[in-house]
This record gives sequence, structure tokens and C-alpha cells, in this order.
Amino acid sequence: MTYATEHRPDTGRVSAGMTFLLAAACGLVAANIYYAQPLAGPISAALGLSPQAAGLIVTLTQIGYGAGLLFVVPLGDLVENRRLALVMIGLATLGLLGAALSPSAGPFLAASLLIGLGSVAVQVLVPYAAHLAPEAIRGRVVGNVMSGLMLGIMLARPVSSFIAKLSSWHAVFLASAAAMIALSLVLARALPQRAPTSKLRYGQLLASMARLAATTPILQRRALYHACLFAAFSLFWTTTPLLLAGPAFGLSQGGIALFALAGVAGAVAAPIAGRVADRGWTRLATFFAMLAVAIAFLMTHLAPLGSPWSLALLVIAAIVLDFGVSANMTLGQRAIFALGPEFRSRLNGLYMATFFVGGAIGSALGGWAYAQGGWTLTSWIGFSLPLVALMYALSE
Repeated sequence: MTYATEHRPDTGRVSAGMTFLLAAACGLVAANIYYAQPLAGPISAALGLSPQAAGLIVTLTQIGYGAGLLFVVPLGDLVENRRLALVMIGLATLGLLGAALSPSAGPFLAASLLIGLGSVAVQVLVPYAAHLAPEAIRGRVVGNVMSGLMLGIMLARPVSSFIAKLSSWHAVFLASAAAMIALSLVLARALPQRAPTSKLRYGQLLASMARLAATTPILQRRALYHACLFAAFSLFWTTTPLLLAGPAFGLSQGGIALFALAGVAGAVAAPIAGRVADRGWTRLATFFAMLAVAIAFLMTHLAPLGSPWSLALLVIAAIVLDFGVSANMTLGQRAIFALGPEFRSRLNGLYMATFFVGGAIGSALGGWAYAQGGWTLTSWIGFSLPLVALMYALSE
């Protein structure tokens, strides 16, 4: 099998409509990972989960997604990409239906694992978009697709909160399952085939990932940079709902959902970062992204907590932080996708898995810090994380 039967990469045959479709697909699928986060309370109450076990609702989805990054996404270098993406979206659909119809905790948790596993379809589609794009505009195309992915991540929580408020948490999963079915039909008709030329067996493919991780300095740097920034991102979004619901602000669930919408503005950074990377300004833009995340945490100390100015500064901080994180993610992917088409999916899987671990650490660290020292301790830890990345970047 050769590239003769597919959209050949670097020929410029990627339309604005195709880029929009891939961006929308990534946003819709990525949102599946985050719908349950603001609904953990009502879901656990309905299914009889103890408060101590409620965290499993989110954790199992993340475990499924992490496993998919390591064991499914690399198949993009071996298996025809459109078929692989559609199969994974199909698995996510089954998980969503299972979650919506689960009568008890056991089936729901199994469905959560399946939702996470199937949602790695987004990380098949992002390298696929890079394959379709010519070198001169690859950053722009990847940035546009990543903006869709970031919008999906940022909109998922407020959207699920609003739907659950109007109907029930079951409706959130049913609506997403319907969206996945419609999306699969569109993608099956619209996406060109892309069959890799690799002849590796699956075991050899996985073994090669260890070699790539050990021998690819750009991957190592970009993954560690973003692990620090994504840890700060997860810390911020894990603890700010607690801060806003607490005595300082006393916001309702609806008010917290509106606050989460503010971060959506940060998604505009992805296409901007892609264009900057295409011009060769990746290093400077990386410094800017790291400083933006650090400054976001500093801003929250400019007014007393609970004051109107404090709430306004938190909103601005959310936008600035999401802008920096979104930009850095796109800069990293643009850098590793330039290394070669034959192992883009493996590189992407390693990149995503590394910073996904960073995000999990950030969430856990944020919960501990907020319990120990409130927002003061939490925000200073958040401030230190991008500084660690910046120190490492200065040694590049």
C-alpha cells in the first residue's frame, strides 16, 4: 500500500471546509472526556456511589483515554486512518449510550472507561490533518484543528451543566451519543483515505515508541514543557470551582458554568500559534506562552478575594491561562509533526500521554493544596509550574 491511493501529504490539497470539519470533529469527540466532571455529584447520588468513590466517574474516563494514547493512537502509523478514527468514535458512542442507560454504578463506570478509550479518536485526527497539510501551512492547519479541540474541552463542562439543569444528566450522554452517530456518518463520506506504508507488527510498533521517546530531544522537551503547563491548567480548573462556590464568592452551579465559559476565549491562541510556528518563531512564542500562564496566577492576587475586582481578575486570568496553554500545545505539535510523517501518530501519542500525566498530577496537587492552604497556596504552586518549564526552556 502506498500514498498513491490517499490524499498525499504536503500537496496543499486541504480545503478550509476539510479543516473546519476536522476541527469540529475533534471538539465534539474531546468534549466526551469532560462532560461528567461537573456532574459527578448528581451521578454518584443517582447510582448509589459513596462520596469517596465519586471521583472514579472522572478517573476511569481519564484512565481509558490514557490507555488509548499509548496503545491505540500509535496505530495511526500502521492502520488506515479514517477507519481507525471511525472505529474509536463508535466505541465512544457505545460508552455514551451505556452511561446514559446504566442502572447502577458498575455498568456506568465500565461505560466511562469506554468513553475515554474511544475519545482518543481526536489524537488520530490531529496527525491526520498534519498529513493533509503542506509544510508551509502545516502549523496553521494544525492550529485551526486544535482550536476546535480546545473549544470542545472548554465548552464541555458548562454545556453539560446547562443540559443537566434543564433536563437530567442522562440527557447529556444521550445527546452526545446522537452527535457521535451523526459525526461518524459525515466523516465516513467526507474524509479521504490515508493508509500508512509501515510494515511493522503491533508489538514492534509499541517497542519503537520507547526508542522514539529516548532518542527524540524535541519530543522530550515539548512534552515536558507542556506537562508543566497542563498541570497548571488542571490545577486552576480543579480548584477555581471550589473557590467560587466557597464563602468568598458564593456562586451557584450556574454561575460557575458561566465562569468556565470565559476560558473558551483562550482557544483563539491555537490558530495564532500555528501561524507563528509556520514563520519560525516557535522559541519566542513558547516563552510567551509560559509567561502568560505564570502571569495568570499572579493576577489573582491583585485584589482581595471575594471583591468584584477579584472576580473580574479571575475571569481575565482564566482567559490568559487558557490562551497560553492552548498556544503551547499547538507549538509543540507543530514541532513534533515536522519530524516525519512515518511516525507522527507515535510521537503524538507520546506527547499527549506525557502531558496528560502532568494534568493528572496538577489536579491531585490542586486538590491537596486547596485543602491545606486555600487559594493562596494553590495559586503559588500554579505560578511555579510554568516557571519550571521556562527554566528548562532557557537551556534549549
